[in-house]
Amino acid sequence: MFKIKLIDTHCHLNMMVKKKFDTPLTEFELDAVGTIVKEAHNHHVETIITVGTSMIENSNCIEIAKRYNHVYATIGLHPNDCTEHWQKDLETIKNLLKNKKENNIVGIGECGMDYHWPNFNAQRQKDVFKAQIELALETDLALVIHTRDASTDTLKILQEYKNNNLRGVLHCFTEDQSYADEITDLGLLLGIGGIITYPKNDQLRELVKTIDLKHIVLETDAPWLPPQSARGKQNNPKYIDEIAHYIAKLRNTSFEEIAEQTTANAQQLFNLS
Repeated sequence: MFKIKLIDTHCHLNMMVKKKFDTPLTEFELDAVGTIVKEAHNHHVETIITVGTSMIENSNCIEIAKRYNHVYATIGLHPNDCTEHWQKDLETIKNLLKNKKENNIVGIGECGMDYHWPNFNAQRQKDVFKAQIELALETDLALVIHTRDASTDTLKILQEYKNNNLRGVLHCFTEDQSYADEITDLGLLLGIGGIITYPKNDQLRELVKTIDLKHIVLETDAPWLPPQSARGKQNNPKYIDEIAHYIAKLRNTSFEEIAEQTTANAQQLFNLS
């Protein structure tokens, strides 16, 4: 009998248990993560990938991944977290990757492009993104890509590496069908989360209704962007179960099919056993 296994390919367990960015986790907070992990397991979510965004949060994600079975970390520099010292930070990331197996690191990111907030430095973001793409290729790790109000430049940069067998996911996918085609043609996957349940997202629903399932993985982005049923509450990896059921109903197929294919996609993407 098929055992249902789901994977949350993108959440921030570190941010679920504290209120401030860029503060090291306390023992109390690290213990609190265990409750979240157990609750997720009770909803078929057997594997969780907790995603780093800055140097301190990278360390927090590694600490979590080393403490809990079936929790893995990605480390990187989010476009909103890259400073003029980014090259020094990247060297620290490279040192952490020397022990990637012991540190349970399975990806580079969250990295990418973000033009949403004022006073962004576009050239720096491009330089940092390219450096992390090259690091992912060099270390044979998945790339976890963020894009916000920067879809054109994000795609242009990714297309520079189209012949490099890049492996990765465009997290929190919200673009249209033609953009999805461009991304999947590069061999990258689309991260689909709770926003698919939001009333305004008809375009995303139409896309997910017809796309080949081999192109998607499931994510929450917890503690942010909960599904419609939990709007106003903290998002949680346990909601992957609800997202999978929603997609199954949308596609008029079985929950088991969604679980099996998206889990297989995630396992291959992040090279999970």
